[in-house]
Amino acid sequence: MFEVVCEVEPPTRPDLKKVRHQIGVMSPIADAFLIPDNHIGRATVSSVAVANEVQAMGARGIACLNSRDRNLLGFRRDLLTAAAYGVEQFLFVHGDNPTAGARTSQLTVRTMIEEARATSFAGIAPFQVGAATRLRPVPRWKAEADFLFVQVSYDVEELLRWRESVVLDIPVYAGVMVLASAKMAANLGSLPQLTIPEALIEAVARDRDAGVEAACEQVLKIRDSGAFQGVHLIPVSRYREVAARLERGL
Repeated sequence: MFEVVCEVEPPTRPDLKKVRHQIGVMSPIADAFLIPDNHIGRATVSSVAVANEVQAMGARGIACLNSRDRNLLGFRRDLLTAAAYGVEQFLFVHGDNPTAGARTSQLTVRTMIEEARATSFAGIAPFQVGAATRLRPVPRWKAEADFLFVQVSYDVEELLRWRESVVLDIPVYAGVMVLASAKMAANLGSLPQLTIPEALIEAVARDRDAGVEAACEQVLKIRDSGAFQGVHLIPVSRYREVAARLERGL
């Protein structure tokens, strides 16, 4: 079964109304929800707590945890909290550079996976842990995770070439991000690993809905290719439009 894992924008204030609204709107097209952790270097409500909220609404939550902001004790606290809430799935990432302060540098994604694998609680199922990868060879320790999220790409053919180049026996989810505006394109353009087609940038500058349409078409092309277990869909602020479009197409 092809899965759509929708990313929600985590709250930066002690108010869960907006995230509940995102979950409600996207539930018809989402098989699970990914909750980022201290998104783009800003403090947010705990991804474990939001994943619990997702599950309270009847959906599946995947809590993202970054190695940037954690020492070992803090990470063990997160695992204990997740076990208490019944949150079973994690995506471990390196984390964006913080806007202020410095990394703790005590943990890496690899050590987080190893620690989660070694952690067990009586009567509670083992954690399922995933990692993220760029479009390059996948190291063995990542290939042994429970699932893998692939970086965002605006080129389906590039994604398919990468998928053919690696041998993986775990579910792999391709990254798809809505290009919401020309300003967003300019900001993303500084990332060396991400290439945005000029035609898409020009289309979004003329019509904001062009980014929504392009992302939804990409989801459907990836589904039809049969090369991936699903997509990690990042709708940003356009989640209403994305949900409406994919309800018609999935």
